Amino acid sequence: MRFQDRVVFVTGGASGLGEAAARRFAGEGARVVVADIDADGARRVAASLPDARAVTMDTGDARAVEQGIADALMHYGRIDVIFNNAGIDGRQQPLHEMDLDNWERVRRVNGDGVFHVLKYGIEALLRNPGGSVVNTSSTTALAAQENISPYTFTKAGIVGLTRSAAIEYAARGVRVNAVAPTVVMTPLVEHFIESADDPAAMRQRMESFNPMPGMPTPDDVAGVVAFLASDDARWITGHTVPIDGGYVAR
Repeated sequence: MRFQDRVVFVTGGASGLGEAAARRFAGEGARVVVADIDADGARRVAASLPDARAVTMDTGDARAVEQGIADALMHYGRIDVIFNNAGIDGRQQPLHEMDLDNWERVRRVNGDGVFHVLKYGIEALLRNPGGSVVNTSSTTALAAQENISPYTFTKAGIVGLTRSAAIEYAARGVRVNAVAPTVVMTPLVEHFIESADDPAAMRQRMESFNPMPGMPTPDDVAGVVAFLASDDARWITGHTVPIDGGYVAR
C-alpha cells in the first residue's frame, strides 16, 4: 500500500499502459484520476476502481490540461503523483516524404502534450512535499528506428524534458523520471498480430524483437512506473529507465 491516501493523476488512462498503471496504483491504495481524450474509456476504468475520477482531456490542448488538473485538485484537494503517459504513434513515412499533418499531429500530443502536463501538473505537485512525475518515453528515443521520425523526435524530447524538470525541481521535493518501453503486448498490438496475413509469423517476429524472448505486458510497465513514483525510488530523479528486454544494450 505504497500510495495509501495519495492522489495519482494518469493521462492516457483509458487503455494500454495508462489503464494498467491506474489499476496498479489503485491496488496499492491510491485515489486515481483517469484522464483521457476517450471519455467513455476513462469513465469505464474509473468506475472499476475503488476511488477514482474520470477526466476528459486532450493533452495537446493546454487549456484542457489546466482544467483537468484543476478538476482533480477541486475533487481530491491534492495531487501527489503524475503518470504523464498519453501519446500516439503516427504514420510510418520516410523523413523526406513526411506529411506535415502527420508531423504536427504527433508533435502536438507527444511533445506539446507532455509539456502541458508537466507545466500544470508540477504546479499542483509543489503544493505538497515529495511529489513525483513519471513520463512515458520509448526505446526509440535511445535507439532509433526507420520511418518514425516524428515519434522518435518527440520521445527523445521527453528524455530531455525529464532531465530538465528533474534538475529544476529537485530542491523543491519533486522527482521526475521516465520509462522507455519497447513494443508492449497491448490489446492494440495483439489485434495487429491477429489481423496480419500470417499471424503466427508476425507473432514470432514481434516476440524476437528484443534479446529476451517474448514481449512485456502493460502490467510489466506499470510495475516500473509504480516503483519510480514510490518512496522506494526517493533518490532516483532525472533518469529514463528502459523496459526493453535488453534492446538498447544490444
